[in-house]
Amino acid sequence: RLAMGCLVLQDGAVIRGRPFGAARSAAGEVVFQTGMVGYPEALTDPSYKSQILVLTYPLIGNYGVPRDELGAGLALGRDLALTLGSLPGVDTRALTKRIREKGTLLGRLVMDGAQERNLPFEDPNKRHLVQEVSVKVGVFNPGGSVRITAVDCGLKYNQIRCLCQRGAAVTVVPWDHPLDSFDGLFISNGPGDPLSCSKTIANLRRLLAEPQPKPVFGICLGHQLLALAIGAQTYKMKYGNRGHNQPCIHEASQRCFITSQNHGFAVEPGSLPPGWAVLFTNANDHSNEGLVHHTQPFFSVQFHPEHRAGPTDLVGLFDIFLETVRDLSPPADGDVARPRKVLILGSGGLSIGQAGEFDYSGSQAIKALKEENIQTVLINPNIATVQTSKGLADKVYFLPLTPEYVTQVIKNERPDGILLTFGGQTALNCGVALTQGGVLARYRVRVLGTPMASIEMTEDRKVFVEKMEEIDEHVAPSEAASSLEQAQAAASRLGYPVLVRSAYALGGLGSGFANSREELTTLVSQAFAHTSQVLVDKSLKGWKEIEYEVVRDAYDNCITVCNMENLDPLGIHTGESIVVAPSQTLNDREYNMLRHTAIKVVRHLGIVGECNIQYALNPESEQYYIIEVNARLSRSSALASKATGYPLAYVAAKLALGIPLPVLRNSVTNSTTANFEPSLDYCVVKIPRWDLSKFLRVSTKIGSSMKSVGEVMAIGRNFEEAFQKALRMVDENCVGFDHTVKPASDQELETPTDKRIFVLAAALRAGYPIERLYELTKIDRWFLHKMKNITDHAVQLESYREGQSSMPPDVLKKAKQLGFSDKQVALAVLSTELAVRKMRHDLKILPVVKQIDTVAAEWPAQTNYLYLTYNGTEHDLAFREPHVMVIGSGVYRIGSSVEFDWCAVGCIRELRKMGFKTIMVNYNPETVSTDYDMCDRLYFDEISFEVVMDIYELESPEGVILSMGGQLPNNIAMALHRQQCRILGTSPEAIDSAENRFKFSRLLDTIGISQPLWKELSDMESAKQFCCKVGYPCVVRPSYVLSGAAMNVAYSDSDLEKFLCSAVAVSKEQPVVISKFIQEAKEIDVDAVACDGAVVAIAISEHVENAGVHSGDATLVTPPQDITPKTLERIQAIVHAIGQELLVTGPFNLQLIAKDDQLKVIECNVRVSRSFPFVSKTLGVDMVALATQVIMGEEVESVGLMTGTGIVGVKVPQFSFSRLAGADVVLGVEMTSTGEVACFGENRCEAYLKAMLSTGFKIPKKNILLTIGSYKVRAGQGRGTCSETLDARFKSSRWMAATQRRIQNANMQQPKAAGDEAGCS
Repeated sequence: RLAMGCLVLQDGAVIRGRPFGAARSAAGEVVFQTGMVGYPEALTDPSYKSQILVLTYPLIGNYGVPRDELGAGLALGRDLALTLGSLPGVDTRALTKRIREKGTLLGRLVMDGAQERNLPFEDPNKRHLVQEVSVKVGVFNPGGSVRITAVDCGLKYNQIRCLCQRGAAVTVVPWDHPLDSFDGLFISNGPGDPLSCSKTIANLRRLLAEPQPKPVFGICLGHQLLALAIGAQTYKMKYGNRGHNQPCIHEASQRCFITSQNHGFAVEPGSLPPGWAVLFTNANDHSNEGLVHHTQPFFSVQFHPEHRAGPTDLVGLFDIFLETVRDLSPPADGDVARPRKVLILGSGGLSIGQAGEFDYSGSQAIKALKEENIQTVLINPNIATVQTSKGLADKVYFLPLTPEYVTQVIKNERPDGILLTFGGQTALNCGVALTQGGVLARYRVRVLGTPMASIEMTEDRKVFVEKMEEIDEHVAPSEAASSLEQAQAAASRLGYPVLVRSAYALGGLGSGFANSREELTTLVSQAFAHTSQVLVDKSLKGWKEIEYEVVRDAYDNCITVCNMENLDPLGIHTGESIVVAPSQTLNDREYNMLRHTAIKVVRHLGIVGECNIQYALNPESEQYYIIEVNARLSRSSALASKATGYPLAYVAAKLALGIPLPVLRNSVTNSTTANFEPSLDYCVVKIPRWDLSKFLRVSTKIGSSMKSVGEVMAIGRNFEEAFQKALRMVDENCVGFDHTVKPASDQELETPTDKRIFVLAAALRAGYPIERLYELTKIDRWFLHKMKNITDHAVQLESYREGQSSMPPDVLKKAKQLGFSDKQVALAVLSTELAVRKMRHDLKILPVVKQIDTVAAEWPAQTNYLYLTYNGTEHDLAFREPHVMVIGSGVYRIGSSVEFDWCAVGCIRELRKMGFKTIMVNYNPETVSTDYDMCDRLYFDEISFEVVMDIYELESPEGVILSMGGQLPNNIAMALHRQQCRILGTSPEAIDSAENRFKFSRLLDTIGISQPLWKELSDMESAKQFCCKVGYPCVVRPSYVLSGAAMNVAYSDSDLEKFLCSAVAVSKEQPVVISKFIQEAKEIDVDAVACDGAVVAIAISEHVENAGVHSGDATLVTPPQDITPKTLERIQAIVHAIGQELLVTGPFNLQLIAKDDQLKVIECNVRVSRSFPFVSKTLGVDMVALATQVIMGEEVESVGLMTGTGIVGVKVPQFSFSRLAGADVVLGVEMTSTGEVACFGENRCEAYLKAMLSTGFKIPKKNILLTIGSYKVRAGQGRGTCSETLDARFKSSRWMAATQRRIQNANMQQPKAAGDEAGCS
């Protein structure tokens, strides 16, 4: 049995944990420190003498203990564990909140069985702590040019270093040493009450009274001693300031700096005598942080400018002290005229590399501008986004993001400002073209935020390298090339292997590693299809990849908001990599070295707003290269915002208006400044989502070019918990770090694929040593050890299988703390998920709810941004008021993207309008729904039966709305229903009747509605007989799937066998149905809202392509142009009949096919669909708001068949085939598009042309082949009114549709602006 210990607090609380280090008891003052790095430095800091230190960041020990001197206190690192006692396993967040609310407490750290069990509480501030830590005289750098005497009250090594490095000879003297014979006096930090140092105060008083006094510089306790010497007063703070992210405002310039602090006493600024002024003030609690004399060279600061641990922002105070000639220069005038109207460029259709994160950033920008009463105009053809919704921007243009169209909008709207950094690379490239074309200058439109010159510096590699050389920073050896010959010559000079990248490209488009001249030729030739310049970089494969998100205002206030570490080494695009925040394997020196460089680079480039800087860091040394700087909001920015709770896009928009960063408030606390660096007391893991299984001939290898279509973010109190959560979020069928998914393979470990993490699980299970895995993967050993913890515990769980021994509670609890789900535990012990859940409840092993507050509990949070964890003992909030719970859409994937986020956000907004408190459950960092101010409580956690049920039991909501999040919430409807969870809207039985292919087909037969001939799969032979009877082709349809997953058209028995196997694998416990595939039929989409079966609104869209192209890949037109009134009546009758039979309450979607004067129903989804945003915005009725009112029991007026307002909308899919080498561009019943755009026109031809241009399509000028397939007049279709050519396009065959995709694929994502031929209507 492991030994236990406890922390006994003066208020009676007892907190238990497992001791580590010196097994002896101790008494002292309990304080907390919010730093995320630098634990060895903190533990050896003399200022913590006789204090029990609570480290709020729960992951301590990541980078070990340095063997050399620590640069903090005077203790040796190698003796750390032997000399210090510690108590891991404590809910430090709960403890921090207790200290925050009650103030600093006295405590006893007591080890079980120790003799000091009855150790009394002791207030260390009543002892002379300085006398206990002060040392004797010592001389450092005796040959220095300036003689400094350092009074040691608890001196840190790095203070001596900072003085010596600047050429000073430093003589260290004890606290009470007489002060004479020096050029300058330095007074150090130290522990305890400053009043106890009466001798030091008296010595200082004499020195200050001299007629020609020497310069004096005090830090921390030295600051307080200087204040007492001049007659000011000090006081004990409630709980003090201890951490690495305290914002301090320099009073003279109003610039804000991030500082490292450790003190429990402060100077009363109102007690300063005449002649003295406040130098710095804490921007959060407004306590004094420094003082300065008006005429004499005396100054002191409360914080630690010598850092170690912490930021180096004000290390220059040592230069000021030693020079004694200048004070901080006032900043350059950053005031700019406030614009009255701002144009915002969106990002267009979602594609690989540019997804929903720009909907989030654009929405935040609009919100920030509206708060400042600035009129907003948005251009974005992506109709599925939240930012294009009514009520956000003042005007929205659904137009292509091309220079021609944007110029017309500028000419029409006459904005005086434009934001280019909120729409990804699309907006940035468009802005560059507008600037170079003189459009912005001609219409006097000012680029807000980062200047265009700075943007061009970061985009042009040659200029960027030159700018970095100016400040003695280095980028990876690289050369730009404009031809194949130049690229080959560059590679020869750099030496193979090399990395080839496209300039002005997003997501590593056209990039890859070349190991030879032949591979280089292939890569460069492909890259020149997308760009006019390629970059040839020296390969740094295997190095660590680190990112920092940096914010800077026009007044040169600059902070790093979040640093992130890629688990995968360099060589894998950051969008393809598993990313961890904050970094886990950087020590304080590395962390702050890269932070310092980031700030230096951003200042030199003149960036105003937010940017991202990426590094390659040698794992064997401190050598690093700058990979690139993105002078715009990026995918990483959205992740960093959600990981920290710091709204980067919102802040960047405010800074673009010239608002100083210190003036902005931290929107989580509402009481502290936004000029701070967040402290995290949790770990965040991001994992990408790939859908490569949809593309048969696409390689599953991942590298420098992005292939992922979405990403998830998981939060936990340790890495293992967050990591396993994230794996389940990526794929709801995955149970966690599962060794059964893929077999161990050296090749797959060395050459990463989308499934490498599961190969790693299998390798650990197979006994691969950590060193071997490190050599193969170059994944840091720390991460590999953490993964091994999971594998080892899985083996332990399997030893408790049925019939063996019963599982001890501690083993189950540890499993939950390591991120194991109930289902995962059940699989290990051969039980069921519900049985494990019951066991957990019986043993009281339940999750606790923790807040994300940006300050590690140092300040109370005003928002409820929440996650569940088993690594805690108490909830951060109470569960008093009833809420309505809305389940979001989860990870973006092919088939479930931003359109479902639009529905979820619309539902939340309507609920709040109706007066309901709301809960959102989602885990996608790219979404607007996971913005914590969208709802009353945001649970950033899994959408699974287990987690949703846990939240339901904690919150006891009025009910749960599943129908707004797409397929994922529907999949858990029956499981929740069986546990008596109250589902609002359509009943789970009705959902099951629609989702279950067999039940739905039987239902249609019962009510006499026609459908293609069908049969449920029972065995292969009967399936073949059915297909022979009805005739091939037949379609295989699994149940409960999205985007036609595993749906295929079989043309032969061999096809049928292959497709049925994959369908059964996907559908598992749900039935698979085979139906006759009807060729050359027209497909019709119907979106509707019903109340208790009575349909109140119907929107009909017609497909341009024939049936057989998935509705998500088809071109949709609404209102329908070719459907006769008689057919419309029949469609309505079918919708009413099905709505009534299923007793639908809320949204639903039907898909029908028309052929030979017959209508047949294909499927019904009792939820919102991809086309809900399209029909709502085109036809002028918000169907999500209507559905929400119906679900909540409100009476609504029937809208009937929606006919629109006289305009025609055309929705066109956005494909990303150019990123997926080998993909077949012929469309089928399984969806392959990654996004969509829609535009409006007076007729469908105008709308279609605009929509096609919005996807990146370029109208060809020569060599045009026009071929038109056969067209049969079908009943239910009238004649079109467009020109014959385009009308023929609309009537063309499926082959023609595929040809058009090929043209689109060949033309998409060109870096240069479109020519004059892209005329505007």
